[in-house]
Amino acid sequence: QVQLVESGGGLVQAGGSLRLSCAASGRTFINNVMGWFRQAPGREREFVAAISRSGGSTLYADSVKGRFTISRDNAKNTVYLQMNSLKPEDMAVYYCAARPGCSSQILTTREEYAYWGQGTQVTVSS
Repeated sequence: QVQLVESGGGLVQAGGSLRLSCAASGRTFINNVMGWFRQAPGREREFVAAISRSGGSTLYADSVKGRFTISRDNAKNTVYLQMNSLKPEDMAVYYCAARPGCSSQILTTREEYAYWGQGTQVTVSS
């Protein structure tokens, strides 16, 4: 069992930056593939970024590539999402997700993840 708690959301102007954090409980964090998803009002929850167990492999949605960076600190049981050049269309509730996986595995669909955080709101003003 992994419990996830996101933080770092807030209100930012378009073009600004935010850094989201997701703290995981338990000793098995290093065994988990981690991902970030987001859900805007009236829309499906969508994939944003994912990172392998070691952090050596990452993958991004096309909409955030070049602007967002996912990283993890296994010593701190924490995964991060650095968001730069934010746009109004990035506004959503951002969710952290986890799933035990193989060493280089990357997961990109909601159905593949077993554990979810409660979400943190990101609001981007134009």
